[in-house]
Amino acid sequence: MRKLVLMMSVSLDGYMEGPNREIDWHLVDDELHTHFNDVLRDMGVFLEGRVTYELMDAYWPTADRDPDTPRPVADFAEIWRNKPKLVYSRTLRHGDRHTTIVREVVARDIEALKAQDGGDLVVGGAELAAEFMRHDLVDEYRVYVHPVLLGAGKRLFPAADTAAPTALRLVETRTFGNGVVLLRHERPRHDRP
Repeated sequence: MRKLVLMMSVSLDGYMEGPNREIDWHLVDDELHTHFNDVLRDMGVFLEGRVTYELMDAYWPTADRDPDTPRPVADFAEIWRNKPKLVYSRTLRHGDRHTTIVREVVARDIEALKAQDGGDLVVGGAELAAEFMRHDLVDEYRVYVHPVLLGAGKRLFPAADTAAPTALRLVETRTFGNGVVLLRHERPRHDRP
């Protein structure tokens, strides 16, 4: 069974973007970008919200056309361009040739997608990630903690609707040369559908 993976960068104080939606504080060097490529290359489907999709679509389809583009950036351009994408939006009308527009998150549809063969599903975008968490669909959390304090912005983990804790198991940590730390947690097997 495929897993639904939440993969997101955060500041040390838990913000995934600054108060004006800025993410220029992300420390993505060649080492970290290559790691992202290695992880995302094996994913089966990218699940994105409209805002994330539009940001990605504005840059990545042609990011590798410049011969001076760094190798990790060019590699990711190809990965993103060719990866199947489900974009959750009530307003978006069309996407690229590998994009399917979905109007709302339906838990049973995601469970059916997870039951199919292929690579794992990776979710991108704060609002969509929060929706998947509300539906208790996330199986793995890959949180990349950047050594910066923002003090304000949008938190990765919004206030929960319930007081019930979600038990997780730490399965990997990794420190990158730029100071970013990966904390990878999974839901315990007995806690998954």
